[in-house]
Amino acid sequence: MAKTRDYYDVLGVPRTATQKEISSAFRKLARKHHPDLNAGNKDSEARFKELSEAHEVLSDPKKRGLYDDFGENWAAAQAAGAQPGDVQRAGGVGGRGGGGRGGAGPRVEYRTVRPEDMEDLFGEGAGFGDIFGSIFGNTRGRARQQEIDVEAPITVGLRELYTGTSRTVELPGGRRVEVKVPAGVKEGTVLRVPGLRATVQLAPDPVFTREGKDLRVAVPVPLHVALGGGEVAAPTIKGGQVKFNVPPETQNGTKIRLRGLGLPDPKGGPPGDMYAEVRVQLPVPMDEKTRRWAAEQPT
Repeated sequence: MAKTRDYYDVLGVPRTATQKEISSAFRKLARKHHPDLNAGNKDSEARFKELSEAHEVLSDPKKRGLYDDFGENWAAAQAAGAQPGDVQRAGGVGGRGGGGRGGAGPRVEYRTVRPEDMEDLFGEGAGFGDIFGSIFGNTRGRARQQEIDVEAPITVGLRELYTGTSRTVELPGGRRVEVKVPAGVKEGTVLRVPGLRATVQLAPDPVFTREGKDLRVAVPVPLHVALGGGEVAAPTIKGGQVKFNVPPETQNGTKIRLRGLGLPDPKGGPPGDMYAEVRVQLPVPMDEKTRRWAAEQPT
């Protein structure tokens, strides 16, 4: 099995990056590699999946702390009831390369611990549940493992959210569960299935911006249409385009409401609307007639 790349390297940020820097790096790279902008490009599809996975972990402070301690084994450590910092307090084994994020004190080096390494350290056949049981008490460790569901963010695209979709999540131990994401569900919604609490995250969309149930899209409008009125077309979230009229003397930045073209209501109510934001395009290069007309206008 190919080794998972370090999540910080995937996003191109240092291990000291702030949450804002992590989110900014993800948005920039996600726009570049989004499948909708790279149709049929398997490399971009794989890269986008890798970016989403890294962002899901590093954007959550608790998961990021476990990842810093346990590397690619963070999910198994979480299922065993571990908390960020447990390993350092128990003796400093775990984590990925580099020192801790703390201040002064003795230099401590961390390394990624594979399951084989754990067997060498704690005996053949030792799993994370047994390891944390031996460190923190068998009763406490195993009870927490049984009581606590695995928490995992799942990232979906805006177009998937229009129709509803599903994600398959692999739980520690190899069991797979399917999470159904209802159409129009809000970002941050927690979806529960046995053994899992999945938090919905929304991937940036290169065309549409979500505002509740409503959508906003920028629409280029030629100058002569903005001045004299006319018909233009805008993309829709369900695919294809919709034509609508721009009134005469429409200012740049005007939002035109297109009813019912937003996201569905997950509770069964009416769908949201789409707002077409007018982006007036100047005629470049201008012909001589337009140039004379512009020169005659009062300043």
